Amino acid sequence: MIVSLEVFFFLILALGAITGAVLFLFFSKVVHALLSSVLTFVSLAGFYIMLSAEFIAGAQILIYSGAITILLLFAVMLTKKDDVSKGIKKGWPILVTVTTFTFAGLIYYGISDWIGKKNENPIFIDNTKEIGTALFTKFIIPFELVSMLLLVALIGSILLAKRNIES
Repeated sequence: MIVSLEVFFFLILALGAITGAVLFLFFSKVVHALLSSVLTFVSLAGFYIMLSAEFIAGAQILIYSGAITILLLFAVMLTKKDDVSKGIKKGWPILVTVTTFTFAGLIYYGISDWIGKKNENPIFIDNTKEIGTALFTKFIIPFELVSMLLLVALIGSILLAKRNIES
């Protein structure tokens, strides 16, 4: 049986994503868990590239693999050592196994009617331009509201952090 290059890359990316997610759950050191989450985020970005969504893949790498991981590292560094949980609790492996198989079953049930059907929707050749056009024409008000919400959250977190330092 000959496997196409696309299927080969899909299997490698799937193995990377699943391995990173499972290692995230089982590492007892938080920094190691964050590095395994980077493996998952980069593998997901590879899926987006395979789906011809280069813009989302770039955002996945920049935002999740970069910014969110650094934010979580800062949170770990600012947390007291006593607050960090120690290792794996007793029932976690069973819970993770049951959840994984349940999730896999739900995904199979959700996509089982799509398997073998030909995709009739055309993929945008220049999807970054299409996203930008939609974002700044049709969705300009929600875009600006989200940016204002993020600004208020940033100012609020700075005020909360400053209040905790002073007291």
